[in-house]
Amino acid sequence: MKKSLALGMLILVFTIQFLNAYGVQRFPKPEFESGYVQPDTLQPLPRASLLAIIDLVVLFAALSFITWLVLKKRSRMGVFWISLFSLAYFGFYREGCVCSIGAIQNVTLALFDGSYVIPLTVIGFFILPLIFTLFFGRTFCAGVCPFGAIQDLVSFKPQKMGVRLNAVLGSIPYLYLGLAILYAATGTDFIICRYDPFVGIFRFDASLGMFLFAGILLISGIFIARPYCRFLCPYGVLLNWISRFSWRHLTITPAACIQCRLCEDSCPYDAIDMPVTGKNPEERTVTLRKLILICVLIPFFTILGGYTGSRLHESLAGVNGKVRLAAALLEPSASIGQPETFEIAAFKSSGKPISQIYSEAAWVLRQFYIGSWILGCFIGLIFGIILARRLVNLYQADYTPNKGRCFSCARCVDYCPVTPLTEEKQP
Repeated sequence: MKKSLALGMLILVFTIQFLNAYGVQRFPKPEFESGYVQPDTLQPLPRASLLAIIDLVVLFAALSFITWLVLKKRSRMGVFWISLFSLAYFGFYREGCVCSIGAIQNVTLALFDGSYVIPLTVIGFFILPLIFTLFFGRTFCAGVCPFGAIQDLVSFKPQKMGVRLNAVLGSIPYLYLGLAILYAATGTDFIICRYDPFVGIFRFDASLGMFLFAGILLISGIFIARPYCRFLCPYGVLLNWISRFSWRHLTITPAACIQCRLCEDSCPYDAIDMPVTGKNPEERTVTLRKLILICVLIPFFTILGGYTGSRLHESLAGVNGKVRLAAALLEPSASIGQPETFEIAAFKSSGKPISQIYSEAAWVLRQFYIGSWILGCFIGLIFGIILARRLVNLYQADYTPNKGRCFSCARCVDYCPVTPLTEEKQP
């Protein structure tokens, strides 16, 4: 019931945003005493609208084709060629925008700010990969996402990483996702776009810092496969969750597993779950103790994370323009001898009373206090689940891809000697 209500609310918001896109101005334009003339509203050029439709069509076609290659043809070479196409089209030709990863922020802002009109292309790029993931696993990550494609193509000598290091680094995307939603919901910033390591490369205009960041990721990607996808990508968190419920997912073997162990070290992403036969079952008392410990750990870390996050809300809100302006006006002595900032200059020319600025900053701080509680609880919950998962050993007979972590890249299928079973022809 809750899922249906949430889906209905999401559809309602997107419908309102769609209708807002075709709204008209109902009141006359204001007349400014300074002589400023309000410019006419710019309508998107027909070619721009056509390109947006083409982008969605190409995205749908690429997702469909790579899904067929992965699930039906089981072709690693086919995934490689799709990766090259996606890197060329979505990366360098369309300059990494629209981006499914950054669309998280647009959707969040649309949900919390009714005045924001989200482009239909952004909605499509956000939803389409999620729908395909729900049915077929993370085929979007396999070779359609240009960020994943550029990293996959440089993974020449990928090495295995330890389980503990994977768990620690793998928790960073959850924090990144939470911060991105918090800053977008409060209208503070789009941090995913601001700190995007690859769009600047695609557009050939990256700052020195972002260029070095992207270079470090690509160089390390030679030995640590897809470092951004595994340890930073916030959209990957959503894909990870949804892929666990996928209707049909990539399998290592097209038929029964023969336990040859050839695929054991084939995955550079540590996404293959090893068999757990359960020949030595735990005693009932041990299992009960683990269950009690799990029931204690998860609520404890959730509450601890929420409290910790609430204590950091002022620091997190410090990047908000209204909070920064209020702080500068509250302590003018701190800015003596420094050039006047853009925010202060805009405030002086606006004619607003200083009390209004303080009131707006207080409201933003209140939003960050609530949001930081939620963010902290979310991170604490994830941390508790990660620890609890280490205590549980689920029975598993064969080598199977982990539905959440698997990128459906089809690297492992080349190592499997099993061929599809065929029915013998009847005479």
